[in-house]
Amino acid sequence: MNFFYRHRVAMGFLAILLVVALTFGVCFFALSRTAAQTSRLVVVIDAGHGGVDGGVVGIETGTKESDINLSLSRILQTAFEDAGFYVIQTRPTEAGLYGTATNGYKKRDMKKRAEVINESMPALVISVHQNFFPMRSRRGAQVFFRENSVPSRLLAAHIQDSLNRMPECVKKSDALKGDYYVLNCSEYPSVIVECGFLSNAEDEKLLVTEDYQKKIASAILEGSLSFLTTETS
Repeated sequence: MNFFYRHRVAMGFLAILLVVALTFGVCFFALSRTAAQTSRLVVVIDAGHGGVDGGVVGIETGTKESDINLSLSRILQTAFEDAGFYVIQTRPTEAGLYGTATNGYKKRDMKKRAEVINESMPALVISVHQNFFPMRSRRGAQVFFRENSVPSRLLAAHIQDSLNRMPECVKKSDALKGDYYVLNCSEYPSVIVECGFLSNAEDEKLLVTEDYQKKIASAILEGSLSFLTTETS
């Protein structure tokens, strides 16, 4: 009887050691991953719209803005990661961030994006969108920033300048002030990049192609690197 008692005590002790070892291993892995993440600058990429909110629609192809935003955001993520950044997507899938599509879904969606941004403590935030305007001749990329944020204004200026240098740019633009939730929800340098007008046939023809999306992503990355280099010099 005494032997079985000692055996149960020994087994119990081993079980405790196993739990401690597993807990330590999980914690060590989590700490290691956190350390790896924090050793790189964090960039949040926000693919606008999603789910039942498709945004605007291309006049020729009927392509939803939300689909282009997601595709371009994924390309942009690869570009930033290849440059050594740690990237967090607010909307990594086609779904929205609102849960169920009931009343107030848009507000819930935006609040979730704000949570992701603030929890990430990023070096910068890039929200990807596509534009639309009644006058179909309007075209080209346009960057927006929060009025009272100097870093956001500078980031927008650098990205806009990079977009203006693209061969496809038919008219150079200045970065503009914008009073939008995603720009106002945090103190981190944040911009909205309207990559082109889906109300313009020429812009839409470009925007639905992977080749042009890669060019846009490259220009956004170039402007972002220029901003970060200026800020840290």
